[in-house]
Amino acid sequence: MELLSYMRLFVEVARTRSFRRAAEALDMPNSTLSRHIAELEKTIGLRLLHRSTRKVELTEAGEVYFKRCQSIVEEARMAHESLLEVVERPSGTLRVSMPVDLATGYLAPILVDFAEAYPLIAFEFDLTPRRVDLQAEPFDLAIRIGPPPTAPSMLVARQIALLPRYLYAAPSYLKEAPPLSHPDDLSQHVLCVVGGAVRQGDVWRTLYRGEETVDVMISTRFAMNSVGLGRVLATHGMGIAVLDTELARDDVALGRLVRVLPEWSLEPVQVHAITETRLLPARTRLFIEFLKTRFSSGA
Repeated sequence: MELLSYMRLFVEVARTRSFRRAAEALDMPNSTLSRHIAELEKTIGLRLLHRSTRKVELTEAGEVYFKRCQSIVEEARMAHESLLEVVERPSGTLRVSMPVDLATGYLAPILVDFAEAYPLIAFEFDLTPRRVDLQAEPFDLAIRIGPPPTAPSMLVARQIALLPRYLYAAPSYLKEAPPLSHPDDLSQHVLCVVGGAVRQGDVWRTLYRGEETVDVMISTRFAMNSVGLGRVLATHGMGIAVLDTELARDDVALGRLVRVLPEWSLEPVQVHAITETRLLPARTRLFIEFLKTRFSSGA
């Protein structure tokens, strides 16, 4: 049992590459952690870590040991938590990184329902578009919009939703703008485009109507990484925004936006829950399944 405990400590140090960060995550003194790792190395008879005042690096033996220990520690934790689920409801703190637009536009009511269903779970939400490092930062999962990440290769991406996208504009904009009856007409309009790489004159791929597709050259005056900002700009008559019906619902109901080219849509955007491993604590696994169920039901 002591060896398994030491392995758990080693995995945290190897994962964070820092005794200080590992000690904080484990809630134990740095000196105690260092002593336990030294005892583990003595037991094994090999040095696992190169220590310096600035960083911690794995030795060749440490790399091999880390890969084996990581799965063993995760399996032990899962076995422990599976027993806890028999006698008590899932608990602990769920740490999630997600984009602010997705959190406020879609997830807030789902989070409320999940919190009510599992009252022993606490939450830490980091609303950011940046690609958090799931190996070095203390997140259970990250929710991201777009294709699944290709690196690091060990990350696990689970698709939880496909969000349809349509075109919306303010009545005041459409009153002053050129006629708009076909996607080709978009070349005469201003669009609020989400995506930092989009620049004026780029081809916007692609609009769909059943089996019919059209590629359109667009004039992009506003390029951004926030769907919410695009929606607000559109309500002020600054251009046409790409939105899902859920994000546009309130503005449409109040007459601030109308759907344009209603027979046409853009390719749906993927939403993924990304984790460092397939072996998940009960609270993380339940949260991902809860999101998938709610998105698939359209709620």
